[in-house]
Amino acid sequence: MLHPQMFKRFIFPIYRRNISNRLLHSSSAQRINLLLPFDLLEDQNEKDEKSDQSKENTENKNSTESQFKNLAFKCLETVGITFSSLAILAFGGYSYHKIYQHHVISQMNSAFDEGFDTFESIFHSKNDNYLFNRSISPEEDSTDWVARPEQNSIDNIITGKIKGRYYLILGEKGTGKTSILLEAIKHQQGKNVIALDAHADPEIFRLRLGKALKFSFYEDYIGSLFSIRGPRETTALLDIERAFTKLEEVAIERVHRLKNSDSPLIIIINNCHLIREDETGLDLVELLQQKAESLSGSGLVTMIFNSDDYWFYERLKILATRLDVINIKDFNKLDAINAIQVLRKKNKNEDLSVIEASKIYNLIGGRIQHLAKVCKNDDMIKTANELIDAEKTWLLNKCGLIGMGMDDDVMQSGKFSNSAMLLVKEFVEMDKEFFNHYNSLDKNISPNIQDNSYRLPSLPLWRARQVMTRPDLIRDYDALNIFTIDKDARVRPDSIPMLRAFHEIYNQSGFLNLLNENCERVSAIESLGRTRELVAKDLILGANYKIDDNKRIFIENYNSEDDIENIPMQSIGSGSYKEYWKLR
Repeated sequence: MLHPQMFKRFIFPIYRRNISNRLLHSSSAQRINLLLPFDLLEDQNEKDEKSDQSKENTENKNSTESQFKNLAFKCLETVGITFSSLAILAFGGYSYHKIYQHHVISQMNSAFDEGFDTFESIFHSKNDNYLFNRSISPEEDSTDWVARPEQNSIDNIITGKIKGRYYLILGEKGTGKTSILLEAIKHQQGKNVIALDAHADPEIFRLRLGKALKFSFYEDYIGSLFSIRGPRETTALLDIERAFTKLEEVAIERVHRLKNSDSPLIIIINNCHLIREDETGLDLVELLQQKAESLSGSGLVTMIFNSDDYWFYERLKILATRLDVINIKDFNKLDAINAIQVLRKKNKNEDLSVIEASKIYNLIGGRIQHLAKVCKNDDMIKTANELIDAEKTWLLNKCGLIGMGMDDDVMQSGKFSNSAMLLVKEFVEMDKEFFNHYNSLDKNISPNIQDNSYRLPSLPLWRARQVMTRPDLIRDYDALNIFTIDKDARVRPDSIPMLRAFHEIYNQSGFLNLLNENCERVSAIESLGRTRELVAKDLILGANYKIDDNKRIFIENYNSEDDIENIPMQSIGSGSYKEYWKLR
């Protein structure tokens, strides 16, 4: 049995062609197609197929639109989640940054609050506990402290009564520069004041500055967790610049917050002479001075530098416009006697008479460091003499003369010793001339005890360089505490014990001859590189030879004794140093 579709495809077309060929002519104007049941069936099937295809297309279209909508929704959902996450992260980061900045300013602000925590570890010692003891009454405190003429000026600077300037406190080691600052800080109870010690290494100075200001240089910032960089990418100078920039913000914020107070912040940098005089050190000094100039000019911050050596002042003087120098010197005789009595009472609970205190002053002068050391010992005279011996030993170790036996490899050391001893000779002769003139005066015209104060001989810096024949070594002597230079550029012995050591070395038998020999030996060594010499061998040491016209050699004036004279700078016996004690 044939399927209708098979009939439609194979039989019906043949049948229809045959019928049409027989009934109609090829040239007929019309062609008539007979409508058969199969045609109706075909049309219905085509309609069904088109309907099914249309449904499929509609379903496919709806499916595509649905997939696109789902994809778009998912994309929008992802974008929304990402954007919200980034927004939350950005808001959190911004909030943390603001909170951290506020924390930094708050921490630095607290460094200037009342208290001694920022500098007590620097200046504090067991012997000076009374300086930080608030329970001590002013009456008791006055008995433990000898006021200096400069104390009032320092107090006004620390309290903020004087502003618009920055200061350099210059003086020899042990003159009491730090003690004056401590006393002024104690009066202020540490309010608005921080202090730190300088150091030769800028990295250590950076850490000390950060500790004093309570500033961590952003090293505790959480943003470092998202980085694989090292702990620090900048130099110490850049970090110091950042610290001072933040300090300016703190100072301005304090001015707006404390409208009734116009006191500037005080920064004390102690021991500035420890900074190396090299390229990095000079850059650090220049940075500190620039900040001191700008901050003092605005009245926000007053910086105080404390130095033992003159070179730091020379460096500041080049760019200084608002710099004031306070020179701290030794006590005069009246203040020194008062200090000796106070220190002896404090340490040994012993009341000294003016005569006994004068003996100590006549030996070691008014250097507070020396007076404090002497007054702590039972035998003060012995301790004073040991101080002089220590200064003498220090000078001989650093600048001792060798004489004609100096090796040619140590010529620089010979030049260093020559320059120092030439200046020693000049100061001793000046001191002797002063005392000869003083002894010739009528003592009745100067009954005041201050007129009997020890006056160290001094020379202008340019004249001292002429005496030494070297302009470059005076800074080295200043660093070694052999000579010192004050703010007026005058050179003098570092202390009274050092001047006494000068006298004892100068009075040694043969000192001038040894100095001349040392100078001649240096000249001879220098001449070796510029001249040629004829050397005769196998001769008798110490003999004089004469050569006549016939080239014959004769010996004249020969002395068989040893011609090498041992000229000691100091007796080397175990107990010989006590002989000088009686002379002193």
